[in-house]
Amino acid sequence: MFPAPPAECLANARRALLAERNTAGHWEGELSTSALSTATAIVALSAVDAERHAKSIENGLRWLIENQNADGGWGDTVRSHSNLSTTLLCWSALTLAPETERANAESRAESWIAARVGSLEIDALVEAVKARYGKDRTFSVPILMLCAIRGRLGDPREAWRRVLPLPFELSAVPRRWFAALQLPVVSYALPALIAIGYARFFHAPPPWPLSWIRRRAWAKASRLLTEIQPSSGGFLEATPLTSFVTMALAAADRREHPVIEKAVAFLIESVRPDGSWPIDTNLATWVTTLAVKALGPNRVESPTQQGTVADPTLLDRKRVRDWLLGQQYRDIHPYTDAPPGGWAWTDLPGGVPDADDTPGALLALKLLADGDSEADCRAAAERGIVWLLNLQNRDGGLPTFCRGWGALPFDRSSPDLTAHTLRAWAAWDKEMPAALRWRIDRATRRALTYLWKNQHADGSWTPLWFGNQDLVTETNPTYGTALVLRALRGLEPRLDAAERARAARGESWLLANQNGDGGWGGGGGTRSSLEETALAVAALAEPGRNASEATEAVSRGERWLAAATKNGTEFPAAPIGFYFAKLWYFERLYPMIWATEAWERVAARNEAG
Repeated sequence: MFPAPPAECLANARRALLAERNTAGHWEGELSTSALSTATAIVALSAVDAERHAKSIENGLRWLIENQNADGGWGDTVRSHSNLSTTLLCWSALTLAPETERANAESRAESWIAARVGSLEIDALVEAVKARYGKDRTFSVPILMLCAIRGRLGDPREAWRRVLPLPFELSAVPRRWFAALQLPVVSYALPALIAIGYARFFHAPPPWPLSWIRRRAWAKASRLLTEIQPSSGGFLEATPLTSFVTMALAAADRREHPVIEKAVAFLIESVRPDGSWPIDTNLATWVTTLAVKALGPNRVESPTQQGTVADPTLLDRKRVRDWLLGQQYRDIHPYTDAPPGGWAWTDLPGGVPDADDTPGALLALKLLADGDSEADCRAAAERGIVWLLNLQNRDGGLPTFCRGWGALPFDRSSPDLTAHTLRAWAAWDKEMPAALRWRIDRATRRALTYLWKNQHADGSWTPLWFGNQDLVTETNPTYGTALVLRALRGLEPRLDAAERARAARGESWLLANQNGDGGWGGGGGTRSSLEETALAVAALAEPGRNASEATEAVSRGERWLAAATKNGTEFPAAPIGFYFAKLWYFERLYPMIWATEAWERVAARNEAG
């Protein structure tokens, strides 16, 4: 198939993206099925009541065995490389199956683990898990706990002593103290801190007086755990976190704890027809804001005009806008104590406001506001802007959930969140009150300083929430650099000569890392993907920029997209997303959304001449 002209690819992609809307008019998307989620869910259900949940456990085991990688390990998704964490969890979950049914899969998994770790010796496994996550215990402790529960760490008493203790008693102190306490888990893992910390204490209590302190603290920590559980039962709407909390409480002989009933109901509701579980329920708010931005702000086309599709922001923008306005938090969030004004990734009760979805919502509302809605959108934008301003860290960057919580990866500032926030501030700046504009200006300068300090020597930036499994570092400088360049382009008039030169170095990195086939991977010669190629094309296809090198790179990238999507009609997804602590996922709509945006940018550049 020969690559079609960009206009035809754009029309096809927009038509496909429009067709993905649900009956309410927005997008829900579809997250990848996860071996890690499936393993943790069936272990949790078994810990609560193996007989009652026998069918779900059996179906989950069958799915795990059928989806074991050829090398004997498991990855987080069916398109992921095998990794130690997920393989250990699946290997441990296999103990739920009869020996005759699991023998082959178990033997293959043990061969993979032994080759990766050096042996199956218990202490070696423990050290390998700890080494993967370093100081961050958010996932290392739950993984070791599950291995202990399923007997993979030896004698139960000794096994639990190999599970690192978590200071669950600290959850009883005022939330504003958490940043100073430097907890060993990230902010979103408070339920795990409480439940797993208590389970470890239950099985391997420390000497007095710490044992006395923890025993006294449990009642308050238990109440807090109940209070922060959302009505859906799923903590963060995430199967792994909910499963870890559930199995920890069950292992600590707390099967009657009020959290368990709702958590189990969430797990049963979340299972897919093939017996597997996804990493999270949906990213509805996130993919909706991405889709709105991708479809373009002012492209007015007739639905009858050949090769075009009417813009949904003109056809039914009210439904999307009203839904998005309704997702803004108006109260203090019980989970993170976040003040009102932010948006989460989902419309479900387990979401938590964050510094990626909030700027995404602000940018989408800017495109959706018109007529009678302008005042409502402006008021929502003002609340969101203030929320982001108050979240900004001392270093000038934006963290995900909580300001100043700690230095662990998913709580510290990151270039991708900071760049996204800069775009949102710039989009609404002129419509804000004078006092707020002063704050935006000051915060923008601080955010730029953060970006310059975190630009790598080669000109690139590393993001937090996206990676590339083919890079040894598992980072994704293509994603990070593309997002930062988009933000810097919007701020170009206020950049001085030195800053423009630094931005140009970022563009040079992006150009230098285009693959020979015309696409982009995560950098360093990694294989091209739809997601990364589309992001790079969108960043380089700036209207009015006529640099011949960038123009040629965009043309080659656009042709690669056309060929890879069969002219905008097929969009295979790659596992580039992180769902906390290097837990990979792919979202079916990402390549469709970002390819649409890339072609929109190309079309806008072509129209600008």
